[in-house]
Amino acid sequence: MARAHVLRRVAAVSVVFGAITVFAPPLVRHGAAQPTPIAGRTLRQVGTIDLPGPPGRRFDYLATDDERRQLFSAHLAAGLLYVIDLRSNAVVATVPDVPGVEGVAYIAEGRKVYTSNWYENKIGVVDLGQMKVVKKIPTEDKPDGIAYAAPFHKAYVSDERAKAVAVIDTREDRAITTLRFDSETGVPQYDHVARKVYVNLQDKNILAVVDPEKDSVVGRYPVAGCRGNHGMAIDPERRRAFLSCEGNDVLAVFNLETNKVVATLPMAKGADVVQFDPGLGRIYVACSSGAISVFQMDDPDRFHKVEDVRVPKKVHSLVVDVRTHRVYAPAEEEDGRPVAKMLVFEAVPGAGAGGK
Repeated sequence: MARAHVLRRVAAVSVVFGAITVFAPPLVRHGAAQPTPIAGRTLRQVGTIDLPGPPGRRFDYLATDDERRQLFSAHLAAGLLYVIDLRSNAVVATVPDVPGVEGVAYIAEGRKVYTSNWYENKIGVVDLGQMKVVKKIPTEDKPDGIAYAAPFHKAYVSDERAKAVAVIDTREDRAITTLRFDSETGVPQYDHVARKVYVNLQDKNILAVVDPEKDSVVGRYPVAGCRGNHGMAIDPERRRAFLSCEGNDVLAVFNLETNKVVATLPMAKGADVVQFDPGLGRIYVACSSGAISVFQMDDPDRFHKVEDVRVPKKVHSLVVDVRTHRVYAPAEEEDGRPVAKMLVFEAVPGAGAGGK
């Protein structure tokens, strides 16, 4: 992600168990007023998970292991990676030695997590059996988003400020090549249907297409009506990409077959991470101005904005659990106070469906 933050040393903190009322008795803070749960038409807050890192520090990307029901959360400015068990609602590990961690990707082969460590310009390899960093892979300048192309045994890491994408062999945990561009690179995504990798070229408002078999760029397409396409999610089955355009605060919906924009929709300011829930046909965008912008797919060519769900400011990231339709978003403040917690939302089915 694009904003700068100051590196501060922090100590690893012991595991803290969270409190979601649907899973466990609420965590009682005697003498402290409890915040009103967030509620919108599409999302309602069902609890929080307290995180062990220092409060008031910037968070970044999240990823999930759907099979083992784990959530991985990057605490960028604390240099920590949290591993959360989604069945027990517990932080089961806090992994240090990931300074400035931005991108996070679960790598199924070898059961590990890759982290993009901005402050040291390296990719961390976290062994989930040991819950520690076992290797670091040098990269260039500000590694950010990560796309895992499992059939090719490769990960694609956007070296944002180097105007490049590092290609990593996920079997041997080593860099095998670097793809060069004429723009800073935003979030990449792997498309398992087309077997291609898409890369946001955010300075040029272009979506680049990479063939992972040959690691060659096979297409570059303008994203009309978009300035600063950084965040991205995709719907491979319906051949759509959803791009958050930071420069003009719109969501661009891109047809991956015709390579044309089919819709642009207004977002809240400070848009960053985009997530798609295929079961509900719903797109969520984390906006640091204090909102989650929610959009609905009526059909692959018709979309509409449903609402801006008000959340604390500086929420930059979120992730969707496609099995439960829950949405997880890390927060660094609450009612103006510094905190370190994961907000947990349930989706309201049917809300916003049917168009306007």
